[in-house]
Amino acid sequence: MGNLDIITIVIIAANVIISYKGFGDFSFFEKYKFQVGAVQRGEKIRMFSSGFLHVDTQHLLFNMITLYFFSGVIVDYLGQFNFIIIYFASLMFGSLLSLYFHKNEYYYSAVGASGAVTGVLYSAILLQPGMSLYLLFVPIPIPAYIFGIGYLLYSIYGMKNRVGNIGHDAHFGGAVGGYVFTLLLYPSLFQSNLLMIVLLAIPIVLLYVLKKAGKI
Repeated sequence: MGNLDIITIVIIAANVIISYKGFGDFSFFEKYKFQVGAVQRGEKIRMFSSGFLHVDTQHLLFNMITLYFFSGVIVDYLGQFNFIIIYFASLMFGSLLSLYFHKNEYYYSAVGASGAVTGVLYSAILLQPGMSLYLLFVPIPIPAYIFGIGYLLYSIYGMKNRVGNIGHDAHFGGAVGGYVFTLLLYPSLFQSNLLMIVLLAIPIVLLYVLKKAGKI
């Protein structure tokens, strides 16, 4: 974790430059943020561009630090090109799930690289489930797969109860994107880590069941 290769530098730089442009230019921010009504009118670029805008410096910093810590795992296992695929697939999956859950909320809007970054995190956990994560205020290491499952279960709770001003659906969609594309690009995981694949799929299946049952 924490390897700063050239593609990670480029993505972080793009996020910083575009986010700071948005901080100082309200019309730019409004034009490129994710907004359900605008996307439904045909402004599909917002599903992509919103992933490079952030609410403030703290929001940007948190996402970029997380990206920095976990991008190296994917690059080491899959290479830079496949890392790019996973990053942007996760971004789009996050936007698509947000659009699906908020399709009737014309003015719903969101920004942030969180969907893409969560996809990177989930991909890294899938590739290296034995690694341990340390969280603020939790002084003991947490197995990565436990964190991954718990995070998505919390995202389901957040979606169901509208907890905070957070795009839980984008986070969840990003994780699904990271999960699916990592398995497509590295299918040998089915032989070496089948149990972990099944465990990490539990929240995804649960969300599908709850949605079908009308519970979320």
